[in-house]
Amino acid sequence: MNANLWERVFSFEDYGELLDLLWPSLVAGAVLGVVGGVIGVVVMARDMGFAVHGISELSFAGASAALLLGVDVVGGSVVGAVVAALVLGLLGAGARERNAVTGVLMPFGLGLGILFLSLYQGRSANKFGLLTGQIVAVDGAKVTTMIVGAAVVLLGLALIWRPLMFASTDPWLASARGVPQRSLSVAFVVLLGLAVAMAIQVVGALLVLSLLITPAAAALRLTARPAAAVLLSVLFAVVSVVGGIMLALAGTLPVSPYVTTISFLIWIVCRIVGNAKERSHRLSTAA
Repeated sequence: MNANLWERVFSFEDYGELLDLLWPSLVAGAVLGVVGGVIGVVVMARDMGFAVHGISELSFAGASAALLLGVDVVGGSVVGAVVAALVLGLLGAGARERNAVTGVLMPFGLGLGILFLSLYQGRSANKFGLLTGQIVAVDGAKVTTMIVGAAVVLLGLALIWRPLMFASTDPWLASARGVPQRSLSVAFVVLLGLAVAMAIQVVGALLVLSLLITPAAAALRLTARPAAAVLLSVLFAVVSVVGGIMLALAGTLPVSPYVTTISFLIWIVCRIVGNAKERSHRLSTAA
């Protein structure tokens, strides 16, 4: 029994052939790692971790509806994510309002998604993949779509980065200086919605936080400088996704458990290192 369980988790037979066959998944994972690492730092700065989960639920509902109707699942996921992002951007101006709106969207989106999947009569693997990710579903066409989507998200972030980070770190001073916080908030959550829709294709709706939150949270345990945090966050996200995909190729499990485990272990190590640095700093200050 234990041997069979181990073979389900790890089996490197024909690994080289699988690696050649599923290279689009590795490219897509690297692309998503870059996007998730960059946007995750802003998510942490704006305290929007809960909002990411709310967007993912409506993105899941959109993808489920597309699966039921027989249309492009990626397109449905994007539509659901953008709708959720717009609702959050327009109705959730402050953190309290945003959390309330997210709390309403999450069960609604999850309920719709489950309804659509219950009505879907196709392969059960397609249903499961929307929740937990499915590496075999990523082909060359989807890689192209993800690269285009990543370019849109990264270009959009580059255009609004300075005022966005200013408004995120010091909203009162930003308002006093005339920074259009509502417009920036709407623009950012739309970009976040696109990133969430892309991430769902690899890790699924339930575990999207492992791409958009955990790497950034780990990076911020090591440094408070935005540029360094972004670089570390991208590194951690790419290692988590690409490493998770490479491990998933050796077994029969979905990719998401591998990705989330690597991401969590990185966070644990960074937290230990960060705590050690803080203790060292306090001791040196006291001395």
